Amino acid sequence: MSKKRENNKVYLSGEVVGEPVRVIRDKGEPLCRFTVRVPRLSGVYDILPVTILERNVTEAISLGQRICMAGQFRSYNRLENGKSRLFLAAYAQELLSEDVKTSPNTVELNGCLCKPPIYRTTPFGREIADFLLAVNRDYNKSDYIPCIAWGGNARFISMLSVGDRLAVSGRLQSREYQKKYSETDIENRVAYEVSVSRLELLDGQEDEED
Repeated sequence: MSKKRENNKVYLSGEVVGEPVRVIRDKGEPLCRFTVRVPRLSGVYDILPVTILERNVTEAISLGQRICMAGQFRSYNRLENGKSRLFLAAYAQELLSEDVKTSPNTVELNGCLCKPPIYRTTPFGREIADFLLAVNRDYNKSDYIPCIAWGGNARFISMLSVGDRLAVSGRLQSREYQKKYSETDIENRVAYEVSVSRLELLDGQEDEED
């Protein structure tokens, strides 16, 4: 397997809750796009977008169906209302016939910090750090993955610099928020990010493929 594919690994298991939609990519190959509801240990759910090449779907995907997938968490630039926005989705490289992991939601990434981390504390003293990880993909592409860390991990991230290489693991999460343009113009949005449970600072540069 390509080392760059090892940089980005996602596993999800959940219920299809968004009507599958056929999308034609720029290269002309059709994709199937849908959303999956994945449970957390707390009992709440994350609603996560999934895409898969149509040729990799052996049976039609339908609402209410249970899906287990292995693949990558990818980012795409998409033009909306004349502005470029970052679109994130789990890219299913394989649909699995049964659960292969005890957790229904896992992600592992190796990448570089591409922006200074944003560290803050809540009114209740909880420490949080947001950071953006650039993860190399095949064919000289990169995915830009928003991540969030808490507590000691947040403090550790706050001391790092752009270009530092990290290995992180955790889960994908969805989070609703409001984008305020003015007192009367407020847009409801959903953010997708990696909730980090473990991280490690890596030494040296990423190996090139032979």
